[in-house]
Amino acid sequence: MKHSTKLGLIIAIAVVSAILEFGFGLSLVAQIIITTTGTLIALSMLKEMIKTLRSGSYGVDLLAITAVAATLAVGQYWAAMIVLIMLVGGDSLEDYASKKAHTELKALLDNSPQTAHKVVADKLIDIKVDEANIGDQLVVKPGETVPVDGHVIKGSSMFDESSLTGESRPITKNIGDTIYSGSINGDSAVTMTVDKLAKDSQYQRLIQLVKQADSTPAHFVRMADRYAVPFTGIAFVIAGIAWFVSKDPVRFAEVLVVASPCPLILAAPVALVSGMSRSSRNGIVVKTGNVLEKMATAKTAAFDKTGTITSGRLFVDQIKPVAGTTKEELLGYAASAEQSSGHILARSLLNYAVKHEVKLLEVQQLSEVTGNGVTAQIAGQTVKVGKASFVAPTAKIAETTQTCVYISLNDQYIGVITFIDKLRPEAAQTMQTLRDHGVKHLMMLTGDQQAIAQTIAKEVGIDDVRAKLLPEEKIQALKTVPESEHPVIMVGDGVNDAPSLTVADVGIAMGAHGATAASESADVVILKDDLLKVAKAVEIAQDTLRIARQAVLIGIFICVFLMLVASTGWIPAIVGAMFQEVIDTVSILWGLRARYSHEKYANKL
Repeated sequence: MKHSTKLGLIIAIAVVSAILEFGFGLSLVAQIIITTTGTLIALSMLKEMIKTLRSGSYGVDLLAITAVAATLAVGQYWAAMIVLIMLVGGDSLEDYASKKAHTELKALLDNSPQTAHKVVADKLIDIKVDEANIGDQLVVKPGETVPVDGHVIKGSSMFDESSLTGESRPITKNIGDTIYSGSINGDSAVTMTVDKLAKDSQYQRLIQLVKQADSTPAHFVRMADRYAVPFTGIAFVIAGIAWFVSKDPVRFAEVLVVASPCPLILAAPVALVSGMSRSSRNGIVVKTGNVLEKMATAKTAAFDKTGTITSGRLFVDQIKPVAGTTKEELLGYAASAEQSSGHILARSLLNYAVKHEVKLLEVQQLSEVTGNGVTAQIAGQTVKVGKASFVAPTAKIAETTQTCVYISLNDQYIGVITFIDKLRPEAAQTMQTLRDHGVKHLMMLTGDQQAIAQTIAKEVGIDDVRAKLLPEEKIQALKTVPESEHPVIMVGDGVNDAPSLTVADVGIAMGAHGATAASESADVVILKDDLLKVAKAVEIAQDTLRIARQAVLIGIFICVFLMLVASTGWIPAIVGAMFQEVIDTVSILWGLRARYSHEKYANKL
């Protein structure tokens, strides 16, 4: 039974019992109803406590059960009812703070291909992806997602593998090359032979990784539970001494009623819910209260590169003409030739040309060789844009590791234009701010080349770089982080990051333009396209945890004081239960400060 349902039932029973006792004078009936209800709930709490202890955890359950049992045993049933309402109310609030919709797999499944075009007797028939067998020939049309793993047997095209690797740069696939499920075909149809069944293909493996990671969440001890043992010990000592000295078991119950752990159960969740609300106002969606606790004490932050530290979009970097050709001429020829192409680099080139007001020349004739480049007739001259081997096969051209296009005019090489995935302008500040907040170990986990990753990492201030990683290798890198450097935050944006976000102590998704699957698998989603919000989330978490700890300690100190008073017999059980309302109110009001706490970096973050 849900805690919220249980709370509603207890309140209803309390109302009925009050009517019976104070309306009709049936106090015995009311006592029987409350005692039966309290006993059943105490037994259910005992069952939960045993399960918790078996898992190696501990909490405030023992004190709560003892308080209810003691008040019922000495006939203080209304005191027991008040305690029950407060306890179950606290659990209901904590459920709200910890509620998380487990829909991360739905986004992945929705994006996975459902049909494939099978070649049968020189005709295409649509089949379910699961019906594709090894050796079948399939056609992948332009713009379609590759349904299963296989290799190309006819045609050539560019494939976007960002959903698998996180890298924005398209990859040319020719005859004999392997293509993976989940990658997106570019501008030319290809025929492939199936090498793996759907269940064994790359995209499905990605889904399985998310499942596995989600089924083994990291262990974490709640704030309230960390205070439970000393608080419970103090309460039992005071109650036991009071019973021993007074020789009256009622005295034991009176102390435990005051010692009811409502501040521990209520104060922290209220503060955490308030912190979650504050996060939302800052464009940060925190899905669970425990996430704030983990972020507040995080020692390691790992980042994906493409789309997270960088923008995830390719921009023109350098225009390098040969002697005798100006930058404007080189850009004009290249952009003019590419203006009818749908290639990702063509779009970046055109955007750059338009931004810099470069006049585009009329193209009389255009042909495109998939995987190589384009040939255009412009003002009676032949312009080629694409690979070096295509535009000027006889020229000695210095190769570059950057993404680029080469340009020739009448088969004479005239220059190269390089592209770069730009850093987010706030990336370096984010890393420094995280260090200022105690997150000292910063990592980069990327599928890109080592040299590129090292360059980016140096610019933003990351020392630990892991490159050329597949999704499962990113998970392994996170698992190898020493226990002393936990909790670990993982920040990513793409489908390929979903398993890593799930396995980390805290997964943060850049959700403004990132994949839905990443957002659904993450514990925290950044709604604004601003990496600095990661540091903001950590700051809010630390502030929230500080206030939550204060609220809990204030409640504990008041409880201890009242326990000492109750041990003298000056506070009857029913009055002690009422005092809990005062303690809870104080703790709640203090916890609510987390919603409107002063933001230290309000002008910076």
